[in-house]
Amino acid sequence: MAETTTQRKSFALAVDSDNKATEFPIFSIADPHMRCFHLSWFSFFCCFVSTFAAPPLLPVIRDNLNLTSSDIGNAGIASVSGAVFARLAMGTACDLVGPRLASAALVLLTCPAVFFTSVISSASSYLVVRFLTGFSLASFVSTQFWMSSMFSPAKVGIANGFAGGWGNLGGGATQLIMPLVFELIQRMGSVRFTAWRVAFFVPGVVQMLSAVAVLALGKDMPDGNYRTLKKSGEMAKDTFGEVVRYGARNYRGWVLALTYGYCFGVELTVDNIIAEYFYDRFDLKLHTAGVVAASFGLANLVSRPGGGWLSDRVSARYGMRGRLWALWVVQTAGGVLCILLGRAGSLESSIVVMILFSFLVQAACGLTFGVVPFVSRRALGLISGMTGGGGNVGAVLTQLIFFRGTKYSKEDGITYMGIMMVFCTLPIFLVYFPQWGGMFCGPKADATEERYYLSEWTEEEQKKGYHLASLKYAENSRGERTRGEHSEPTVPVGDPSTRA
Repeated sequence: MAETTTQRKSFALAVDSDNKATEFPIFSIADPHMRCFHLSWFSFFCCFVSTFAAPPLLPVIRDNLNLTSSDIGNAGIASVSGAVFARLAMGTACDLVGPRLASAALVLLTCPAVFFTSVISSASSYLVVRFLTGFSLASFVSTQFWMSSMFSPAKVGIANGFAGGWGNLGGGATQLIMPLVFELIQRMGSVRFTAWRVAFFVPGVVQMLSAVAVLALGKDMPDGNYRTLKKSGEMAKDTFGEVVRYGARNYRGWVLALTYGYCFGVELTVDNIIAEYFYDRFDLKLHTAGVVAASFGLANLVSRPGGGWLSDRVSARYGMRGRLWALWVVQTAGGVLCILLGRAGSLESSIVVMILFSFLVQAACGLTFGVVPFVSRRALGLISGMTGGGGNVGAVLTQLIFFRGTKYSKEDGITYMGIMMVFCTLPIFLVYFPQWGGMFCGPKADATEERYYLSEWTEEEQKKGYHLASLKYAENSRGERTRGEHSEPTVPVGDPSTRA
C-alpha cells in the first residue's frame, strides 16, 4: 500500500522508483529536492563560518588575550575535536528522526557559543568557546545524509559534492568576511580590542536564521517528514541499537573514516593554520594573509563538487570500482602536493602549490562521499557520521602532533602531514563490495544488490515490509556495475534468497 501511495506523487524533477531525483539542476529551487539542497549547504556554510571565524582575527585576539603558541594550538584542536562524537550522534539522529530536525537542533544549540565569544577574557575561555562552536560542524553529516535521501545513486556523488563543497566554502569565506567585518566595525568607531568581539555577532545571527529556515522550509524525504511517514506506515520505525549494530560492523565505514581523516581532516587543519602561517612566515598584513588563506577554502566552490562529479562520471563507465580508483589517485596526489607546500620557499610558489593542493584534497572529500551512500542503507546516517567523524579525528591528531607548541615549524608540520596523507589513503585498497568488486578484484559470481542491502533486515522485519526502501535502492544502484557486466533481475520481495 505504501509503495502505491508514493508512486502516485508527482515532482518538478524526474525521479526514480524511490522518488529520488535523477537530475541535478544546480540553480533550481524545485521542491523538495533542490530546495533541501540549498537549505542544507547554506546551513552548513554558516556553521563553517562560525567555527573558523577566529583564525583570521587571531593576530588581534592573541594580543588581546595574551595567547601563547600552545594556547592557539590547543584551541585549534578543540575547534575540531568536539565534532568527532557530535558527528556520530548526528548520524544516528538522522537515521532515527530525520536530517531536518537533527540539523536544525544542533545549529540552534551551538549558536550561544558563537555569541559568547564576544565576552571571553582568557585562554581557557577562548578554548571553551571554540570547542563548543566546533560541534556545529556535525551538520555536515545531516547535509550528506539529506542529499543521499533526495538524489538517485547516479546523482548522489555530485549532489553530496556540491552540498559539502559549498558548505565547506565557509572555511575560505570567513577568511575574507571576518577581517572585513572587523575593519568596518573599527571604522564605525570601535577600538581594536572591542571590534573583534562585536564582529562575532554577525556569524552568530546568520547561523541562527539558517536553522529557522531549515525547520520552516525543509523536508526529510521526497515523500515527507520522518514523523509523518512513520505514522502512516510508509517508513519503518527503527531503533538505536539496530542502527548502531549494522553500521558499526560494516568495515567499509571504518576504512572510509580513516581515509577521510586525511582529506577533510587535512582541510580542517589548514583552515586553522594557514592565515597565521602566511602572516608569520612571509610577514604579510593581516588582511593580505586572510585573502591568501581564503583561496584555499574558496576552492571548495568547484573542487569538492568536482570530486563528486568525477565520482559519478567514472561510475557511469567503471561502476563502483571506478569510484574507488578515482578516490585513491586524487587523494594520493593531494598528499604529494601537501609535501611540496611544506618545502616551498617563496610566497609565489607557496600560493601556487597551495591552490593546486586545495583542489585535490577537497576533490578527494567529494569522491569519498561518492562512495559512502552505498555502504549501508539501514545505517546510512551512522556510516556518514563515522566517516565525517573520522575527518575530525584526523584533524585533531594532525594538529596535536605537528601544530601544537613549537616542536615543529609550520612548514615541517605541513610536510609531515602530507606524508601521513599518502600512507593513510592506502586502505582504500581494502574496500570491496561483493556485488560490484573492489580496486583489484571483480564481483562475486552470485552476488546481487538485493542480497547485500537486504542482509541488514531479518526475515521477520522483511515480512513486515521494513526492507522495501532498501529493495528499491538495490534496484536503482545497478549502475554501480562495471559497464558490460550482466545485471541479474530483481529478486522478488520475500524470496529466501534475498538473505546474505
